[in-house]
Formats: sequence, structure tokens, C-alpha cells
Amino acid sequence: MTVVMDALDHKAAEAFEGYLVRKDLVRKYARQYPVPTYVVEFLLGRYCASVDEQEIQEGLAIVEKQLKDRTVRTGQEELFKARAKEHGPVKVIDIVRARLDTRRDCYVAELPSLAIGDARIADELVRENERMLTDGFYAEVTLSYDAVVGQEHNGRAFAVDGLRPIQMSKADALDVLARGRAKFSTQEWIELLLRSVGLEPESLDERARRVALLRMVPFVERNYNLVELGPRGTGKSHIYQQISPYSHLISGGKATVAKMFVNMASGQRGLVCQYDVVCFDEVSGISFDQKDGVNIMKGYMASGQFSRGKENIRADGSIVMLGNLDVDIQHQQRIGHLLSPLPPEMRNDTAFLDRLHAYAPGWDFPKLKTGQHLTDHFGLVSDFLSECWNKLRAGTRVNALQGRVYWGGALSGRDIEAVNKTMSGLLKLLYPNPEMPVPDQDLEWMTRLALESRRRVKEQQKRVFKSEFRNTHFSYTLGVEGVEQFVSTPELHSDEAIESDPLPPGQVWAVSMGSPETGVGLYRLEVTSGPGSGVKILNQPVPPAFRESVRIGEQNLYTRAKELVGDRDPREHEFSIQMRAIDADRSGTGLGLPVLVALCGALLGKNTRGGTIVVGALNLGGSVDLIPNAVQIAELAIDKQAQTLLMPVAARRQLNDLSDELWTRISIEFYKDAADAVFKALVE
Repeated sequence: MTVVMDALDHKAAEAFEGYLVRKDLVRKYARQYPVPTYVVEFLLGRYCASVDEQEIQEGLAIVEKQLKDRTVRTGQEELFKARAKEHGPVKVIDIVRARLDTRRDCYVAELPSLAIGDARIADELVRENERMLTDGFYAEVTLSYDAVVGQEHNGRAFAVDGLRPIQMSKADALDVLARGRAKFSTQEWIELLLRSVGLEPESLDERARRVALLRMVPFVERNYNLVELGPRGTGKSHIYQQISPYSHLISGGKATVAKMFVNMASGQRGLVCQYDVVCFDEVSGISFDQKDGVNIMKGYMASGQFSRGKENIRADGSIVMLGNLDVDIQHQQRIGHLLSPLPPEMRNDTAFLDRLHAYAPGWDFPKLKTGQHLTDHFGLVSDFLSECWNKLRAGTRVNALQGRVYWGGALSGRDIEAVNKTMSGLLKLLYPNPEMPVPDQDLEWMTRLALESRRRVKEQQKRVFKSEFRNTHFSYTLGVEGVEQFVSTPELHSDEAIESDPLPPGQVWAVSMGSPETGVGLYRLEVTSGPGSGVKILNQPVPPAFRESVRIGEQNLYTRAKELVGDRDPREHEFSIQMRAIDADRSGTGLGLPVLVALCGALLGKNTRGGTIVVGALNLGGSVDLIPNAVQIAELAIDKQAQTLLMPVAARRQLNDLSDELWTRISIEFYKDAADAVFKALVE
């Protein structure tokens, strides 16, 4: 079957000759033979790493023969053993595990697919490949049979004479990756990475691509703790089970302290010491054989160390937790929090949750369909890619942020550590060469992704223990002269609800007095400024009442510029303003003061206070008109979940009619004039 190569395939073929494989072939053979994807890719990478159709076909014949001759299907165990007896050593592709036989002071090997549990193996082979002492790894094994040894008392007839781990250990792998990356734009490189793990980027939207990138971060960042919860069938565990021999998946969440950390009897180091990534599938079932298992893991997730017995052991394996969250996200947040699927001893332990560096939103990833979401194009051979990822774990890229990205005051020390780790991982994935310059636009979206994925953890902590985690308004500033930008999590975000995060400069929530027919109405005003002069209204057609509100706000800005914006000259700026009506009232009447606040915020580059609605009708002379329906406006503000209502002081008497219960649900602040309103509405 031929595949039409697209522009990305051709560019990849030129940049990574000999390191590409067609991913549809991988799926074809992975389904036919009882081995993981990366084992199939190891062989395809050896014989079919080409874009030439004839070479691919010739290589496929070899791969198919090797898989057929060397993989053991259920029921064929005795056939392979008989071949070793009758014809001499045989080669098999299988998991190799080893253990120490203390009675004979030697190692014995286990080959699960052949049901051999006590094959002889040389001490040197075990020392060179220590991972076989934990949960083992896939390898090409040369197995021999010696009848004489087998006939001895307690003799072991089978022996592992040699093995070749299924992994591409090349000293220059990272150099090849870095040189090839330089030929791609960032978006092209993301698409190639997605194809390399078997996904078709054309079928994934921006949010799904970001989830896929977060799944890759634990492979390149040491001691990185990631949780992903989402619907079934979205391929959460695929990358941890099929792509890299440096990753280990614990199905069902069952683990022992000895297996995870260290075996006290033998001193053998556990999975976190042997693998780059240890992934718990079905996180709701995580359990340890010892009561202190979760506490040991909590300590390890915080420091990368654990103490068993007298010694303190350091490891750099990343911890990934995957689980199913099939409920409606908004509903789940109303009745609990988004980490509820975790086991009871973890879900409400804010200290444990604080150790999670990122929470990937699995609900943003589609349920995988073979013909749609899995790629038929070329991608990097998994062996080569996983080897590069393993080498990228050394060091950090946090220095790339210095002088460019500044974190907001709401981030604690643990928050900063978490977002720095996520940023470092993303930079390693997308810019494997640390000398390659990172454009501001790429740095910005990575910053927003890192903050969002950490804030999602923080929001769940806030739901568990509100008093301790009150401030979750995560923000950043790009560059010394940049404007502070706030990052929210989309599942908490609604364009029609008033959120507690400060709004970008020039954006204001406002309430109009409306008309007897429509009643009061909520609006969102958005203003941008640039070189030029005048004010341009983007709404078409422009409601006459809103045009008048804009004219009044503009004239007040010009006549009181010194008082409102200091040395800046508003007549040297062109303002673009757009009104978004949320409710039935769409006239834009009586919005002069909110327009003035938006114009000043855009000109000064100051954020508008979060959770705040600004109310007030100005006149050309600069005084504030009387509000006829203050109680209705307060009721609307409470209904829209605003936290603060900014109103003219003349409205306070009307508000005596507001019920005691509603007074407790919102903070009402008063201003004496337009300048006071601007001062109180904008963040210092």
C-alpha cells in the first residue's frame, strides 16, 4: 500500500534520512505480532527507514520474516524449545527478566513468552543490563539448549547466550535531532512529533495538540509529575506503553514499595530508578502493599528522593497518573473537584496535590478513530526519538526564561517550580538544540500552557481547602516592558460569566440601564489602542445610543487627560472599540463611564480589576448621571457571579432596598467622580 507523501514527509525525508518509518506499517505489524509498537519500529527502523517504495518493500519482507520467526505466539512455546534442542541456538524477541538465585550464587533469566523461568545467564550480561532485574525489557535473545547440563541434578538446560536490547543507542542521536529540527518551523516540528507518536496532526485541534505535548514532557524532564484525567478511548496510555523502552506502565495501579522504590531484602533499586517514566494506568486503583507506600511516593514526588532503611536514595523517574473522567466537567466542578477520581488517600490531600506539576485536560483530546486520528505518514523511528528524549533529560532549560518571562505574585515557590519544569520540558521537545533562538510568540503560548496546567491543580486544591489556596490568579509578563497577562483554565472560563481574574488592558464589564422593555443588560467592552487619532467603533451597524456613549467617553478623556492618563496624549492614539451585548438589551445606552475606563486602561496598559462590573452614565461636562434602577443592576451583577460592583455614590440610598441576603453575596464600592472610578477600576 502506497501513501501519497505531503510537504512535511518530503521535508522530514530530507532532514532525517534513515531515521523515518511509515506509521501505518507499524500499526499493521504491531497488531499481527505479540510485541509493543517500539519493538516493531526497531525492526522497521533497521530495514525500512527509507521513503523509497522499493526499499520499503524489500525491508518489509525481512521484517515480516524476523517477526514471524522470532516472536512466540500462544501455543508455540514448545516449538521454539524443540528448535533449540534439534537445530542449535534460536533467536527470539521477548521480554528478558533476571533474578538472583542465592542458593547457587548465580543469576537466572526468565523469558515469559516461552514459559522459561530459569535459563542460565552470564553475570556480565546482567550487570550490563540491570533493568532486567526489575521488570525486564524487550530484546533479541539468543537461546541455546544443553542436554548435558539439563541432566545434572537441578540442571538448567536453557541458557541466554547473548542479547541485544531493543533500543537504538547512538552517541550522536541528539546531534542528528538538533540538526534536523533546524529545518522545520515550530508548527511543522510539532506536527512531525505528533506523527512520530502515531497521531495525525491534521485531525487534532490546537487544544488536543497541547495535550499531546504535555504527555511527552515526562520523557524529557526528570522528576516530572503529571496527571491526566479524561474520557476512555483517547489514547492516554498509548505513549507510555508503546513508544519508548524507557517507560513502564503499571496497569490497574497496583504496586509494591519494593517494586517501585527499593527491595529491602536484596537492595535492588525499583522502577523509579530504572525507568525514565513510571505510569500508573487507572489511577483510581492505585494501591501499595504497605500503608506508608503513598507517603513514600509523596516524598519522592517532592524531592526525587526516598529513604528506606539507613540510606537516602535518589532517582529521576517521572511519575504519570492516568484515569477516566467521563462525567460532564462543569457538573463535576459543581459537586466536587476534577481530581476526584484519585484514590481516597490522595484526592483530598492538598500536600499530595501540590506535588503535581501539571494536570493535562484529557477531555480536550478526541476519542481515537483509526482512519481519522492515526497517521499513515512518515514519522521519526520511536527508538531514535526515545533515545533522544532520554539524552534530553540531562540539564534544564529554565535559563532560557531569564530576563524574558516574569511570573506573577500569585505563584508560590512550588507553583514556580512546577511551571519552570513544564516550560523546560516543552523547550527541550520543541528546541532540542539549546542554542536555537526561541521566538516570543512560541515562548508565550508555552508559558500560557505551563501556567494553565499548573493552575488546574491549584483550582482543585482551592476546592478542597479554600482558605489556604485563595489566590489562583496566575499571571506572567513577557519582557521588562510587557503587560501582565492572566491565564485561566478554560473549564472554569465562560465568556458570559464575570471571572475573578483581572481583564487585559482595555477590557471592561459594564451594565447599561437598558429600557423598560429589555431591562438592564450586561456588556463587555474591548478597546485597543495604536498610533493615529480618533475612536473607531467596530460594531456594524452601530447602535445610536452606544455611539453617543463612546462620544461622551472620548470627549471626557480628551478634556481631562492630565488627570486621567498623566503625560500620555490621547489625541496621538487611535482607539478601536467593540461592544458585546450579553443580554436582551443591545442599545449600549448609558455606558459613557465604562467606555472611559476602557479607553484609559488601553492607553495606560493597565489591567481591569477581576470580577468587577463598572456602572455609570457620564455627560459631556464630566459629571455622573443618576442611576434610576440601582437595585436591578445589583441583582443582575449577583446573577452574573460578579464579586465587585462599582457604582456612583449617589446610588447608595436606592440600595437600601437590596435584601440582606443579596448584600452578603457581592461587594459594592462607590466612586465620587469619573477619575475616582478609573482609579478604582484599574489594577495598580
